Amino acid sequence: MISYLKGIVAGIQTISGNRVVLTLEVNGLGYDLQVPQKLAQQLPDSGGVAQIFTHFQIRDEVPLLYGFASPAERDLFRQLLTVSGIGAALAIALLDTLELPDLVQAIIAANIQVLIQAPGVGKKTAERICLELKSKLIEWRKSAGFFVATGGPAPGILEEVQMTLFALGYTAHEVSHALHVVSEDIGLPKDAYVEDWIKQAIAHLSSSEVGQ
Repeated sequence: MISYLKGIVAGIQTISGNRVVLTLEVNGLGYDLQVPQKLAQQLPDSGGVAQIFTHFQIRDEVPLLYGFASPAERDLFRQLLTVSGIGAALAIALLDTLELPDLVQAIIAANIQVLIQAPGVGKKTAERICLELKSKLIEWRKSAGFFVATGGPAPGILEEVQMTLFALGYTAHEVSHALHVVSEDIGLPKDAYVEDWIKQAIAHLSSSEVGQ
């Protein structure tokens, strides 16, 4: 119905917790769109121009517009909505928690520990997402124009490494990125000791913090 809107940022407000509403003025009309926090942080100040890709939904007879930074992000949002028990709030929480390639990779690899980092997503919900979307996303990621990185520790090591890093306070995005860097740039073998993966990942994460 509405593929995208391009207009002037008229306002951004946070409503009831993590719900962020962008008001976009297009040809004299103001549109309210629910958007991920991540997108809201990337938008220009009031008066700036933005292009937002949209998803239209009617819930309880109320029309709602959701906005996203790219067609791929919107398409993944729509894929998540097809999973039983997943509504817009949980789908946006997943998109806010992980970068798009990291989220797709977590679903395809059935990486439950990463998915449950999203607010409101429990183990059973994460398992259901993987079960219902894995095969779809393997094909979709190719047509979407990006490929998921394969770097990282072997499956038997991955969960322990992630749980340790999460316990230290690192986010799902930070952990995913660090493990990819350790694998691709440093060249640590997939079957290296858990302690080596943790040590190298923390070293990378610490150096990133210092550089900020």
